[in-house]
Amino acid sequence: MSVLAAVETAQPDSVPPARLPVHVAIIMDGNRRWARARGLPTSAGHRQGAKAVRRAVEGCARRGIRYLTLFAFSSENWRRPQAEIGELMRLLRFYLEREVDALDENQVRLRVIGERSRIDPDIVRLIEEAEARTRHHERMDLIIALDYGGRQEILRAVRTLARMARDRVLDPDEIDEKTFARALYAADIPDPDLLIRTSGEQRISNFLLWQLAYTELVFLPIGWPEFDEHHLDAAIAEYARRERRYGARPG
Repeated sequence: MSVLAAVETAQPDSVPPARLPVHVAIIMDGNRRWARARGLPTSAGHRQGAKAVRRAVEGCARRGIRYLTLFAFSSENWRRPQAEIGELMRLLRFYLEREVDALDENQVRLRVIGERSRIDPDIVRLIEEAEARTRHHERMDLIIALDYGGRQEILRAVRTLARMARDRVLDPDEIDEKTFARALYAADIPDPDLLIRTSGEQRISNFLLWQLAYTELVFLPIGWPEFDEHHLDAAIAEYARRERRYGARPG
């Protein structure tokens, strides 16, 4: 059964708790194509995509997913038209101003990874206030990747470790995978178990390059604005059917 065929039959409780992913990551792709296919402006696609964000967050929280990471804005997205970037930043402001109350009430911790130097200062302030307000919550961590790039994150970690070695705080011969991972953003968060990408594109687009080494990938041929809990259930059901071997032989 294909993932989309499973959408009609998937149920929220059809996967045993032990088979649920702990960490789900989503590349939210297809807002512009969704809008163009309907003769709508790009901004309409992004606005509908923002509604899909809420559905994803609520759906994961209800299903007991402990971590949800959303790829909101890549370091390459700055190349897009200024009008589109402005619309995305307006939506981000709206989310930070209007949705933090709901996150707080539902015991969801908000964390933002990526560079902040190019983000407008008022948005950075809203991010810092939201992170501080929700930092003690433990029901679910919502991680937003903003001005984020996987290669940039790896280079940032390399520079951090290089400075530590230069300052004789760290012996280069002692650098292993765990040491390197601790230099990444949100180092306390486990690697994603499941990556979902909408729009039908089948690539990871510089997202969490280190962390996705053994992640199960599910690609959905729908625009992000269409994403709902049925699609989430279908992706989780597909994940639960797979055998994760981490490079070992089949059992």
